[in-house]
Amino acid sequence: QRQLVESGGGLVQPGGSLRLSCAASGFTVEYYAIGWFRQAPGKEREGVSCISSSGSSTNYADSVKGRFTISRDNAKNTVYLQMNDLKPEDTAVYYCAAAWMVGGTVQSMCNPSYDFDHWGQGTQVTVSS
Repeated sequence: QRQLVESGGGLVQPGGSLRLSCAASGFTVEYYAIGWFRQAPGKEREGVSCISSSGSSTNYADSVKGRFTISRDNAKNTVYLQMNDLKPEDTAVYYCAAAWMVGGTVQSMCNPSYDFDHWGQGTQVTVSS
């Protein structure tokens, strides 16, 4: 079946780092734009970072600029989110999603209301001392 699986979450102290992975199976991820999203308890899902299918364009939420980096390795059918200098407010379940984009910009698809073709199950990130 066609699916996305997130991994790499866990418990980390403030100022620490984590690297999340989004692995695709059943389809070729190189044809899709990929987004990372997060949702904390009692809050709406928000866009974190997105990358175009070519990898040439990226988008970051203001809250993570300079700390997070999105990248993709199409040979491994995987997209990554490197998270540095983590803060307690980064605590959330992190999801990845894939979109087949006929047109539009990576910025336009970097929101959870976009009509994504596939969503992952999420991975928990907890930042606490």
